[in-house]
Amino acid sequence: MAKTMPKKDVVVIGFGWTGAIISKELTEAGLNVLALERGPMQDTDPDGVYPQTMDELTFNSRKKLFVDVSKETVTIRHTSADTALPNRQLGAFLPGNGVGGAGLHWSGVHFRVDPMELRMRSHYEERYGKKFIPEGMTIQDFGVTYDELEPHFDFAEKVFGTSGTAYTVKGEKVGAGKGGNPFAPDRSSDFPLPAQMNSVSAMLYGKAAESVGYHPYNMPSANTSGPYTNPYGAQMGPCNFCGFCSGYACYMYSKASPNVNILPALRLDPRFELRTLCQVTRINLAADGKTATGVTYIDASGNEVIQPADIVAVCSFQFNNVRLMLLSGIGKPYDPESNTGTVGKNFAFQNMATIKVFFDKDQHHTNNFIGAGGNGIAVDDFNADNFDHGPAGFVGGSPFWVNQAGAKPIAGTPTAPGTPNWGSGWKKGVAEAYTHNVSMDSHGAHQSYRANYLSLDPTYKDAYGNPLLRMTFDWQPNDIKMNQFMQEKMGAIAKAMGGKAMSVSGKKEGSHFDTNSYQTTHLNGGAIMGTDPGTSAVNRYLQSWDVHNVFVLGASAFPQGLGYNPTGLVAALAYWSARAIRDQYLKQPGALLKA
Repeated sequence: MAKTMPKKDVVVIGFGWTGAIISKELTEAGLNVLALERGPMQDTDPDGVYPQTMDELTFNSRKKLFVDVSKETVTIRHTSADTALPNRQLGAFLPGNGVGGAGLHWSGVHFRVDPMELRMRSHYEERYGKKFIPEGMTIQDFGVTYDELEPHFDFAEKVFGTSGTAYTVKGEKVGAGKGGNPFAPDRSSDFPLPAQMNSVSAMLYGKAAESVGYHPYNMPSANTSGPYTNPYGAQMGPCNFCGFCSGYACYMYSKASPNVNILPALRLDPRFELRTLCQVTRINLAADGKTATGVTYIDASGNEVIQPADIVAVCSFQFNNVRLMLLSGIGKPYDPESNTGTVGKNFAFQNMATIKVFFDKDQHHTNNFIGAGGNGIAVDDFNADNFDHGPAGFVGGSPFWVNQAGAKPIAGTPTAPGTPNWGSGWKKGVAEAYTHNVSMDSHGAHQSYRANYLSLDPTYKDAYGNPLLRMTFDWQPNDIKMNQFMQEKMGAIAKAMGGKAMSVSGKKEGSHFDTNSYQTTHLNGGAIMGTDPGTSAVNRYLQSWDVHNVFVLGASAFPQGLGYNPTGLVAALAYWSARAIRDQYLKQPGALLKA
């Protein structure tokens, strides 16, 4: 028989960035908040202690900080006519596990958003006409504007200790010719810290990009360029470019994470409680199905526990948010045949291409083992709608960048085209290329389609007997066309660098989604936000249309994928939602937006 715990004001499911933000905001509002994390306790000590943390075999190869797919995974198929099979080996994406979630092992790339991407369908229809959007593409507006979110972007950067170079602040140009991004939207204040120093690779890339007429700028990085204390009193040390960012906890306290930037303040608040190794299996609903009464979870001993609460904040990884809604019967599941329902709709990913330039050993020494996760130089000339999409004939854009995060001994073995795949020739090629190459990425936006969606699998179950989430997903013609265009435009920079050889990794005609090929961990959609309950699962405040005391935070709310990394927008939306709860919902509980 399940044990029932004393009631809390708020229960938060998952303790990554969104879980940490909503917990801090609602404890500040005077509420008693309980965060339930399915994984173990993790922190800089002991999980990021030097030198043990600099262990590629443990963290990157054996994936210590990532989800255990033997207990919980997704099934994947290309089309609804295929049979989905469980993903048993992490490859294409790497969800986190434990306190901090993916926010502990992320790189630190901390963008905002291009304003037009928040109203993408409206923008494309206004500029190019409704017929420009391909049949079956289901992109939507977010239902919130950049101006509404700007204060929350600003505060999140102060919490993260973000390093960067502003271009305009309150309409005044401050970063022209100094590394600012001329395409960036206006800001209410400068970055908390100046941009980090650049690697040799990034400087070579920036010079080449400028030579072909592009506009290089310093990437905004949640890796500190100097010592910093954030608004919560959390202290950070300066990044030392150790090269162990993505996949690792930062031993220098230099990379922003929920563990470093928010949890220390929450620990001091008696209204906050964090329970680990608690797997939430469903959100419990009242008899009428219109309000949540709390959650049910399995504790570390395997016991079923009922946790009553007045507010439920769903803050787990993108596809786990969607799965929990489906398991709990919140919202109508998406049906691609009739194009009805909202939960599972508009699943989107990222659309990547990579070019590597190889140099002679006497030409450039790039020191690839040096790196910082969010640092680098980028160009936005082909991001968002910064170029004319009419002649290009596709929807979406992409930033290009060199983001040298540190080449590791096992995986950092790129070789120039023509190098043998094994033996002494391969060894020679690795030695020649290791510190004489530059890797650049097209970090393309990914659109949503009627054919790509999430649902519960009818066959496979997790360790607790619940259906796995089924991912129906494949690249569409628009994705391939955009990717090839970006390969060509980014290739102009690569050629200008004057290397001896160049390799290109991108999509070709007929390319299909490959679970073995890492893209990013930037999965989007499935519980999308909007202003119409007929086309969105949550409203513009991330509140469920169907169950008013359930709020679903994270990239699951994105109606399509962005060109930029999603963390900056995820954080801003979390603060936006928290402010609506504090200023509106607590005064009069109920729907914040009428259906």
